[in-house]
Amino acid sequence: MGAVVTNHVTAIPLHAGDVRTPEAVFERIFTVFLALGALVGVAVIAYTVYNAYAYRDGSGNGDGVDVDRPEPGELPTGGGGGRKLFLSFGISAIIVLSLIGWTYTTLLYIEQGPDDRQARENALEVDVEGFQFGWRFTYPNGQTNSTLTVPVNRMVMLNVTSTDVFHNFGAPELRVKTDAVPGQYTRTWFVARETGTYRAQCYELCGAGHSYMNADIRVVEADRFRAWYDESANGGEAA
Repeated sequence: MGAVVTNHVTAIPLHAGDVRTPEAVFERIFTVFLALGALVGVAVIAYTVYNAYAYRDGSGNGDGVDVDRPEPGELPTGGGGGRKLFLSFGISAIIVLSLIGWTYTTLLYIEQGPDDRQARENALEVDVEGFQFGWRFTYPNGQTNSTLTVPVNRMVMLNVTSTDVFHNFGAPELRVKTDAVPGQYTRTWFVARETGTYRAQCYELCGAGHSYMNADIRVVEADRFRAWYDESANGGEAA
């Protein structure tokens, strides 16, 4: 499966390499939309301020611009036959459709996982079971724990299901989230770039104890994970 099997540690590298993590992907999407939104906002405000100044009422102060305004009841002329409107709608449509296509392609990477073959082959697969009201994590060596322990900089594949009602497994800091559906498995993945303890929660209202349905995700160094994994395979406790 990966670099670790029961009672034995292989020499296969466990590093995820340059795989783009879900966190990095979502950060990029946020940055693009933020930058584009700010640019559009500045352009609209600047154009509005320009028109407010250029067509201001200057009567009585001599600062106004001599503009041939329509009289009451008179239809305005000289609008260019709607060219400005067509141009603005055309540019807006191109920008919006381009964003939709780019965002869909980017999110497809999250759904399908990276193309890095070595990272996928070295991925640690963990079965995740949701139940009222907790999470159960089962490793390839048969070890089951209420805390998800994973190595840093290694791709982790989660096979998520539920034993009773609908749940939703999510860890915001790692940008991982997927449904836990009774009778079927959903797959998601992540790569933790920093060691530490993260919080996983249920994001589907599943009963009176929903708010207590939490679990810790411990990200440790690769050597420490190997030691813990081998010890747990022999019946030892988590480090």
